[in-house]
Amino acid sequence: MTSEQETLMRQTIELAVENVKAGLGGPFSAIVVKNGKVIAVGVNKVTSTNDPTAHAEVVAIREACQALGSYQLDDCEMFASCEPCPMCLGAIYWARISRFYFACSREDAAAVGFDDAFIYDEVDLNPEARSIPGLRLLAEEGQQPFTAWVASQSKIPY
Repeated sequence: MTSEQETLMRQTIELAVENVKAGLGGPFSAIVVKNGKVIAVGVNKVTSTNDPTAHAEVVAIREACQALGSYQLDDCEMFASCEPCPMCLGAIYWARISRFYFACSREDAAAVGFDDAFIYDEVDLNPEARSIPGLRLLAEEGQQPFTAWVASQSKIPY
């Protein structure tokens, strides 16, 4: 790890501490960096915004995309105070972030009440076997949006 990476991680950790002190949400923060420059920061705002998707990584990705005017964050890196949860990990992949760094592990988070192990376990199950079952309806009709997408001349692949 370089001194620049250590500095960015220390900033990320401090943002998480400040977020706890401010009472905005959980003890999590994230910074998005491109070419050594901070593009966006995010802190967990789940409880202050009543938004279960307002995890620090998602907030930072949204801010970075707005700042760069793009729905992809190619050549960007993320610094997160904790190992991303399954939702945030998915967002990192969808955003095409090139690399991410984290300070605390998912086990560290679980030890203080933020345990995502059950979600990792649920993902491997068939939708109908999950604790929140997913049941397929109108499968044939459901193909209509995909048919429209394939035929569209104005689509922007992502």
